[in-house]
Amino acid sequence: MKLLRYGPKGKEKPGLLDASGAIRDLSGICDDIAGDVLSPNGLKKLAALDPSTLPKVEGNPRLGPPVSGFTQLICIGLNYADHAAETGADIPKEPIVFLKANGAISGPNDDIVIPKNSSKTDWEVELCIVIGSKATCVSEDQALDHVAGYATGNDVSEREWQIERGGAWDKGKGADTFGPVGPWLVTKDEVPDPQALDLFCEVDGTMRQKGSTKTMIFGVKTIVSYVSHFITLHPGDIIFTGTPPGVGLGVKPNPVFLKPGQTLRLGVQGLGEQRTRTVAYSG
Repeated sequence: MKLLRYGPKGKEKPGLLDASGAIRDLSGICDDIAGDVLSPNGLKKLAALDPSTLPKVEGNPRLGPPVSGFTQLICIGLNYADHAAETGADIPKEPIVFLKANGAISGPNDDIVIPKNSSKTDWEVELCIVIGSKATCVSEDQALDHVAGYATGNDVSEREWQIERGGAWDKGKGADTFGPVGPWLVTKDEVPDPQALDLFCEVDGTMRQKGSTKTMIFGVKTIVSYVSHFITLHPGDIIFTGTPPGVGLGVKPNPVFLKPGQTLRLGVQGLGEQRTRTVAYSG
């Protein structure tokens, strides 16, 4: 299934994408794509529905983040060897874990706001893991039992704040709109191998990133298990799993960063695409 949330910001309704690409309203079935809806039993109930019996949503509504009710946005840094190389960093021996402010999340086609006083806002297409059931200290063999599915993400980053201003990376990752997720949550039954997905990112029509999850240093099972030993994962939590090479910071000899008025198109194989515009901070 492809589950989604549509409507104005803060007033999204639950829905699913049918085989023809039409949105079907789920608000008569569940309140939101959150909590127990993401559990194995919850997803099983949704999978048993005949989409043609659900109300069809007309027009082209805004899409919000595909899940709600999450407690954490968790990120894995430097998880592609070739991306680590382009940034001049060593290959990590264990997953680098940091948090993205919950307020950073936005819809897949919402504007990305270049923050006030930002000079180095960057793009990062990523595979996102969506947690379906509580996970604490789970083994790698158990890890996928706690995964509801996957989504396309963009871990937008302010590199000066992340790298040059001291302290943790978090402050370069958490600005409003710095976490577009979606367009939908694709349940794990439609993704037989999350380590065989192509990713891409274009900026103003120029291909900047092309990669594959097969080159991830730490795969999905390892990430979920590893994080669960430090942070209890809850339904709806999202894990950004790292980005392939081609970020603006890595452009040689002179890095390239985002400016207001640009268009990004990015996606993960089978998980849908995002198209966002960059706009200036307006207070």
